[in-house]
Amino acid sequence: MANTSERIIEVNGRSYRLPTQPTVVVCVDGCEFDYLEAAVAAGVAPFLGKMLKGGGAFKADCVIPSFTNPNNLSIVCGVPPSVHGICGNYFWDPQANGGEGAEVMMNDPAYLRAGTLLAAAAEAGAAVAVVTAKDKLRRLLGWQMKGICFSAEKADTVTLAENGIDEVLDLVGMPVPDVYSAGLSEFVFAAGVRLAQTRQLDLMYLSTTDYIQHKWAPGTEGANAFYAMMDGYLAKLDALGWVIGLTADHGMNAKHDTETGEPNVIYLQDVLDDWLGAKKARVILPITDPYVVHHGALGSFATVYLPRDVSVAQVIERIGGLQGIELVLDNRAACERFELPSDRVGDIVVVSTKHVVLGTRRADHDLSGLTVPLRSHGGISEQEVPLLLNRRVEALPAASEGKRLRNFDVFDIALNRVSAS
Repeated sequence: MANTSERIIEVNGRSYRLPTQPTVVVCVDGCEFDYLEAAVAAGVAPFLGKMLKGGGAFKADCVIPSFTNPNNLSIVCGVPPSVHGICGNYFWDPQANGGEGAEVMMNDPAYLRAGTLLAAAAEAGAAVAVVTAKDKLRRLLGWQMKGICFSAEKADTVTLAENGIDEVLDLVGMPVPDVYSAGLSEFVFAAGVRLAQTRQLDLMYLSTTDYIQHKWAPGTEGANAFYAMMDGYLAKLDALGWVIGLTADHGMNAKHDTETGEPNVIYLQDVLDDWLGAKKARVILPITDPYVVHHGALGSFATVYLPRDVSVAQVIERIGGLQGIELVLDNRAACERFELPSDRVGDIVVVSTKHVVLGTRRADHDLSGLTVPLRSHGGISEQEVPLLLNRRVEALPAASEGKRLRNFDVFDIALNRVSAS
């Protein structure tokens, strides 16, 4: 470990003490308290049970939209998307395609508007490692960071020059897992443990995938098996003396008819085409990413771009009258409430209710990969997430007084506010 004792760094207006003991923050994709409590109650997650009772277990709010990219970047930047700029997995970029605009993935570091704590810690001399399940996050999380950074998905292509490490498969002792499997997340945990055992690290960030949570409800066989696996690796990190901070990017809910098992979907582009004329409005689904098999690009948050001759207020009123809609806001109100960058959000933000998702056109969604009834996220109903520490917390951030903690407070608590033992 580097000599980081009592050194303070400033990142995006927040102060962090560089770790005096090795510290790992884990983002468990799609996790919520029900999963943890069910696994503990089933007797398969004893270490998580200790964390839940150890004086460091809290409920926190994630970022809305409750999707992967905005929340992972909020966690590593310590601030909401209004500061770092990543407000979805996917968005409408008016500058793309030679200025004509295009719908693009939001996985290019060029879209980041703030630095990460990981990069700042590495620049200050800390030894830092990042392991993420999917490669879509790797470049964002590792932006300007000197250290180890790789994804489980592409673990067989890592190089010392690009990733700060090589021969990862030999290190972990596992083959590259299928992207649609629990094995992808297990590879992340296994890699984290092996790095902790074989490298002199100060700080580590592990980010999993929510394939299991999209398919298995809390307390079911598949879910409990996943959290039992996770429990074993966390216990190993704890035994190695690591401070562990655990949170999630979002929760997960059933989004289907309980009798038929069919997805509860409002195809918003079809609705607007019917009201306004074909292709007059543009519906963007920020859940969209390259891995849509398990959710069909259906989530509970959408943003809508309208032509200038259409009344935003009238469309808001009409969408708000649809069954299954929880909230409809104009750009200004939505960005203020959810702390989003206004230039990357449409004229309207639409959030559906707990068991309903939003789509574009029915014909545009391939749901053939949904082998079980749809579970998804994106809305306010998936905002509550766990925030756990394996050490007793001395004091919570001042920002949490009078309001709920945020998942992006986890580094502050793990580095600044835990007991030394």
